[in-house]
Amino acid sequence: MTLRLVILTELIAPYRIPVFNALSKSTGIDLHVIFLAENDPVLRQWLVYKDEIEFSYQTLPSIRWRLAGQNILLNRGLYSALAEIPADVLICGGYNYIASWQARSWAKTHQVPFVLWVESTSDDRRGNRVVIEFLKKKFISECDAFVVPGCSSSLYLQHYGVPPIKIFTAPNAVDIERFYEIAIQARSSARSIRARRGLPSRYFLFSGRLVPEKGIFDLVDAYESLGPSIREHIGLVFAGDGPSFGKLQRYTGKLGNVHLLGFLQRDDLARVMAFATGLVLPTHSDTWGLVVNEAMACGLPVVVSRVAGCAADLVQDGWNGFIVNPRERHNLTDVLARLAGDERLCSRMGQNSLIRIRDFSPQKCADGLATAVRAFREGAACA
Repeated sequence: MTLRLVILTELIAPYRIPVFNALSKSTGIDLHVIFLAENDPVLRQWLVYKDEIEFSYQTLPSIRWRLAGQNILLNRGLYSALAEIPADVLICGGYNYIASWQARSWAKTHQVPFVLWVESTSDDRRGNRVVIEFLKKKFISECDAFVVPGCSSSLYLQHYGVPPIKIFTAPNAVDIERFYEIAIQARSSARSIRARRGLPSRYFLFSGRLVPEKGIFDLVDAYESLGPSIREHIGLVFAGDGPSFGKLQRYTGKLGNVHLLGFLQRDDLARVMAFATGLVLPTHSDTWGLVVNEAMACGLPVVVSRVAGCAADLVQDGWNGFIVNPRERHNLTDVLARLAGDERLCSRMGQNSLIRIRDFSPQKCADGLATAVRAFREGAACA
């Protein structure tokens, strides 16, 4: 029996394409994806890799604007799109958009199982407002099952009273083979790539949006605390853009050996990761942190804040990296000093990252989604 699966998600994100490609090839799954928008150029400068898409999809007409710090996205044609597809199961990515509530209402009316794909964690500082919490609880209570990327999101749902039997894990993934191969190729052309990017011989790498919540200024302070004798031999590189780009330039202007590369597309980022001593993500709040997956696929040790959603699943403290407390500069400085002073440790941790990331492939994520869908055929998700 083939199940018609419809997934409703916001953007044509580069990291979702290989997952959906794999899912479309799963036995017994007939996949169609509805995107609410192609991209969000204000927040994300990703290229839209349509030429890599191998699954059935459509993109709804949309209007987006920002109001009082909120990202508002309105779509046309959702009901028509759902009516044209005889869905057996509907998976919805998140609950923050009006389209998510419309999809839930449609599924209830047509008695189609509704699965919520949740990445939130208890450490996500973007929630906890009274109205938002009320709406979130209402939405969660009306879902038939849930898909999460890892244990932090699973515990988050259980906090809201969701029984574990209704929670399925589809581990967050990037195209690990692509990142690995690009990193290998880049190392064979090290001199030209380093020269083109102006990269130091050794460096710590941050990749992501340049906003204070990502811990970028904590990272600069920790790096400065290493002292000039260490900083002379290992730099600090930022790959990304955002509202704090100018402030970060001024903040690091007199420090020396700090490099701001701006936003890098997927393949260029992999080439920069190829030469990094380690990735550092000292975020104050992050539902996951897919850049950690990318860095591990390039064979890097990773330093990750405890509140990053990926920390519990991807990082074994002292084995393939370190878990640090957010906003604790001394903790972060100590970890950076250890990596800066021990290249053998960095190499060993990088190899361990390659071992761990094998379980976070697009195929593994697709398998988790497929398991959630098939549970409705078998009746498990409705128990």
